[in-house]
Amino acid sequence: MRILTVVTHPREDSLTFKVAKRFVEGLKDAGHETETLDLYRSNFDPMLWEKDEPKWSSNEQSFSSEVEIEMERLKKADALAFVFPLWWWSMPAMLKGYIDRVWNYGFAYGPNKLDHRHVLWLSLAGAPIERFTKRKYDEMMEHYFNVGLADYCGISSSKFQLLYETIDPKPGYMEDWLNQSYQLGLNYAKE
Repeated sequence: MRILTVVTHPREDSLTFKVAKRFVEGLKDAGHETETLDLYRSNFDPMLWEKDEPKWSSNEQSFSSEVEIEMERLKKADALAFVFPLWWWSMPAMLKGYIDRVWNYGFAYGPNKLDHRHVLWLSLAGAPIERFTKRKYDEMMEHYFNVGLADYCGISSSKFQLLYETIDPKPGYMEDWLNQSYQLGLNYAKE
C-alpha cells in the first residue's frame, strides 16, 4: 500500500519528528511504499484565500496551484497518516489549514469524497491521560477525527491515537512511544 504521512511540527528535532520517523520505519518494514510531507519545511501556506474557498453551487472547481499539487499527492496515496502535537485539544493551525484548503468541497466531501482506505491520526499530548478522560476530551477528539473528518470525507477506517505525557517524560516513556509508533507503522491497517 502507498501511504502518505503528513508531519506537522515547527521543529525538526522535536519528539513529533522522532515518532514520525519510527512510524515510517515500521511502514517500510511492513513492505509499504511511503512518502512523507513536512508541512512546515514544504512552506505550505495554511491560509485559505478566495481561490480555494469552496464554491457551493458547483460540483467542480479549480483551485490554486499549491492546492492542486497537494490534491494530486493525495490521489497517489492509498492511505494516510498524520503525525502532530496536540494543541488546545486539536491539531496545530498549520495542519488545520492543510485540511481546510486541500480537503476541499468537491474533492474530499460533497459530490466527491476521498477514496483512501485508511487514515491514522497520531498525536502527541503533553498532559497525562487523566486530564483527557476526566472531561471526556479523548472521546470528543476521537469522534472529531474519526467521524467528523475521516468518515465525513469517505474514509471509513480511521484511528485516532494519542501518546500522553510527552512534556518532561518519565524514564522509559520515550522508548515506549518510539516502539509504539514503530508498531503502528508495522501493523498499519491490520486492525
